[in-house]
Order: sequence, then structure tokens, then C-alpha cells
Amino acid sequence: MLFERSLGLIKMRKKNLHTKESRTKSQESSLSCVLKSLVSFVLVLMSCFSYAQIKSSIDTNQIKIGEQITFKIEVSTDTTNLVVFPEGQTFMPLEVIDSYDVDTTKQDAKFNLIKKYGLTQFDSGVYTIPRQKLVIGDRTFYTDSLKVIVNPVVVDTTKQGLYGIKPIIEVEKGKSNWLRNLLIILLAIGVVVFLIYWFVWRKKPLTEEEKIALLPPYDRAKLALAKLDESNYLEQDEFKAYYSELTLAIRKYLDEKVYDHALESTTDELISRLRLLKDGNQIDLSPETIKNLESIFKRADLVKFAKSAPDKELAKLDRNTVAVEIDHVKEVLPEPSEEEKLLDKQYKEAQERKKKRRKIVITIVAVIAVLAATFAGFGIKYGFKYVTDTLLGNDNLELLEGEWVQSAYGYPPITISTPEVLKRIETDSLNVVDGPVSFTEFRYGNVLDDLSISLLTASLKDHKADEPIDLNQVSEKAISQLEDKGVENIFVKTDKFVTPNNAEGLKTHGSASFPYPNSDKFVDGEYIMLHFTAQNIIQQIMITYHKEDEYAQEIVNRILNSVELKPAAE
Repeated sequence: MLFERSLGLIKMRKKNLHTKESRTKSQESSLSCVLKSLVSFVLVLMSCFSYAQIKSSIDTNQIKIGEQITFKIEVSTDTTNLVVFPEGQTFMPLEVIDSYDVDTTKQDAKFNLIKKYGLTQFDSGVYTIPRQKLVIGDRTFYTDSLKVIVNPVVVDTTKQGLYGIKPIIEVEKGKSNWLRNLLIILLAIGVVVFLIYWFVWRKKPLTEEEKIALLPPYDRAKLALAKLDESNYLEQDEFKAYYSELTLAIRKYLDEKVYDHALESTTDELISRLRLLKDGNQIDLSPETIKNLESIFKRADLVKFAKSAPDKELAKLDRNTVAVEIDHVKEVLPEPSEEEKLLDKQYKEAQERKKKRRKIVITIVAVIAVLAATFAGFGIKYGFKYVTDTLLGNDNLELLEGEWVQSAYGYPPITISTPEVLKRIETDSLNVVDGPVSFTEFRYGNVLDDLSISLLTASLKDHKADEPIDLNQVSEKAISQLEDKGVENIFVKTDKFVTPNNAEGLKTHGSASFPYPNSDKFVDGEYIMLHFTAQNIIQQIMITYHKEDEYAQEIVNRILNSVELKPAAE
């Protein structure tokens, strides 16, 4: 019995020992799993850091309206990775006003990239720059979101002096300068016309060479011999110049009247041609004339090329011989036929027409050049778009520079200046309350035109005086009426509006897409609505115009600055 108990106790101890060993092994296995997970997490984290490091920051977290915030993203990554930074308006509600170039530096085997953005906001409040997406290699990363406070601009009225409104002062209307401008334009045109006439169309006095060129060939040859007599070639023993002038006179005459290659022919070629013409009965030259010319030409060749020095008396005799032979050639020349005379006349007329066409071309080119220079000058001073619109005509420019009309419309009266008088029309707009309403509307153009102006007064007959009128509701109704007319993509913004005489109202404005009449196309435009209320009266001024039309924008600004409301008692 004792032995059995001892054996059982030994078995129980072995069992407990086995259980403790199992628990120890289990705990060791759990600890191993945790360690493996931790090591894996650390390895993943280290791989991310080794792959790329990203840091984002802003230079300030508080700005005033319209000031710039510099948002900076810094990336450190391998040189083999392609980095794609955010582009476009991904920073909304803040606006990107500038995207700077990436600043890149290299350190060991990594690139350090710095990308900066200029951000701003034109409304006060607290804004959050959203997380920005970056693509580095084949992975996507995000920056942290950042909070920015935009403070309004506060005017300290205790330091800025306020002054009373000055009374209206009547001033004399400035004198128009149209007469002076007209005289300047006429003077400029006169100068241009005079210059064109003086240098192009005026018959200029002929020069000595031009007068000689107009003489007949015979008279030119005789004149050349007369000038040779007046020269001092023989007194100065300049035989080469003397014989050159002498033979040139006879050669020119022969070139124009007998053989048209006489000037460039040699002596032998020219004499052979003269004999051939005589033998062919084309010109009745005597053998003596041909012999005399041959003798003079050969003597001239000796003087010019062999530096021969003939006797002066012989040179004078050669001159007289040339004069006699010119007369002989003239005598034997046949009279020109009527056909030749006609051809010569036609040639001269063609030359005159050619000269006239040349003058016309020069005149046209000069006028175009003056006009181009004038356009360039006015374009540089006033702007090329303004000059072009003035010349070609622009409806809104004509309205802007035309005679404006200031008038009071409706009751209570609204005083407003417009480029054209607003015409009364029938309307049923602004049905924002139950009960009878009477309307009075004045309008220029319509919503689908390039520019439209409307002024509406609605009188609520059964409206209780102590019940306020919600101008926001009125504005929403007006927007819905624009949608009913086919206007799309309406962006709405509301502000407080104060007239120059301190009447307060609601200003609703923004952009929209206005349809073209009888078309599926749309044009980008702007609209402005002013709403005022007094007791049971609602007043509305609405202006629509095409976007990016600077003349329309100036018209709108001028209209808004002229709006004044007067109480009904006035």
C-alpha cells in the first residue's frame, strides 16, 4: 500500500513538471511571435524611410486677406526614383498664385528636392490646407494637412480722420478739342500729300545728262564733238583720252542707227559689218567713208593700246573727218517707215505708262506706311485693342464714350447714370410673396445680349409694414428666373452694398454661362444684382455682360458708382 502511494505521488509530480514545461514553451512561442512582428514593423518602417523622406511646412500660419503663404514640400529619395509633385488647384480652399521650380541638390546617392507653392485666400476665416499627394517611383505618399488663419483688414478709425461729405459744386463743361484735333489731322495729311507730290509726282528739272539723253542720236554725236573741242586733251598731250572720246562719239551713233553692236565690236569686226551692210544694200555708205572710218579707228587703237603719239594737227583732222562722216551716215540712212514711227510712239507711251504705274505704286506704299506708322503710334500710346475697336467699331466702346444719361426711375426714385435711356416695359418678375403686386420695370437690352441693364420696382400691396422682407429670398428668386431663361453654371456670391448716399442693400453677383439666341452655344458672362427694400417696396437693379469685356466692365463700374436711392417723401 505504501509503495503504491509513493508510486502515485511520483507520477503526479512528473505530470505537473510536464505541464510547467508546456506552459513555458507556449509563453516562449508567443513572445517569439511578438518579437517577429515588431521586427517586421521596424523593417517596413526603415524601408519606407530608406525609400523616401517627405516633409511639408508653411512659412506662416496667419496672414491677412490677399497675402501670400509659401507652402514647401521637401523630399529626400534615391536618384533613380521619379518624383511627381502636386499640380493644379489641389490646395482648395486656398488658391495657387504661383508654382515655383523644383530646387534640387544631390547628397551621396540621394536627391534632396524642394518644391514651393505660393498660396492665398481673399476671404477671412480659418482654412485647412488638405493633404497633398506625391508619387515617388511606384509608391504614393501624402503630406500632413496644415491649418491657416486668414485675418480681415481692420481699419482704425481713431487714427484715420473722417471728414464730412463735401457739397456738390457745379463746374463748367470742358471745352472740346475736336477743332484742334481736326486741324492737326488735316495738317498731317497735308504734309504727307506734299511730300508724296514733291518726291514722286512733281516734274523735276532735268539734269544735264538727262537732257542729253533726250536728244536724237545725231545731235548727241555733234554735242560730244563740241565738248571734245572744249577739252584740253591736245594741249596736255592726252591723246588716249582724246581718241577715246572721238571714237566713242561715232561708235554710239553707229550703234543706234546702223549696227547695234558697234560699241563692243573691234575695229575689224565693225568695218566688216559696215561693208557687209553696204554689199547687202541695207545702207548706202561710200567706200571712202568706210575707208576713212577704218583709218581713224586703227589710229585710235594705236594710241590707246600701243601708246602712239600722232601729230596734233592730224588729231584735229581726224576730229573733222569724224564730223563729216557722221553727216554722210545720216544722209544715207533711210527714212523711218510709218510702222517704225508707230512702234517708236508706242514704246514711248509704254514707258510713260510704266513710269506712271511706278509712281502709283510708290504712292500706295507711302500711304500704307504712313497709316501703319500712325496706327503703331496710337497703339503704343492708347493700346492696340482700343485703336482697333475705335477704327472697326465696338458697341460697348461707343456706349462707354458716348453721351450718358442720368435719370430717376420708379417710385421711390432710383437715380442712375446709364449710356442709354432705360425704356419702360411690362413685367411680372419677383413674385416672392403672396398677394397682389404691381411692377414697374425699365430696361436696356436683355439677358441674352452683350450688355443688359434693368431696373425694377415691385410694390407689395397687401404686405404688412412690420413684416421684414428677406432680400436673400428675393435674390434666390431672381437667380431662378435667370435659370428659367436658359442661363447655366451660375456662381453666386452675396455682399453688402452701400450707395454713395448711404442706402444699404444686397449685392448678388458672380459668373454664369449665357446662351446665344437661337443656338446651343454658350458664352461666359458676369451678372450683378442690387436689391433694396423699404416698407412694402422691393427695388432691383440687374446688369449682365460678357466676361473679359473691359469696356463692359468700365460701364458697369460707372453705373454702380452712380446709383442713389431717394426716400419716397423727397
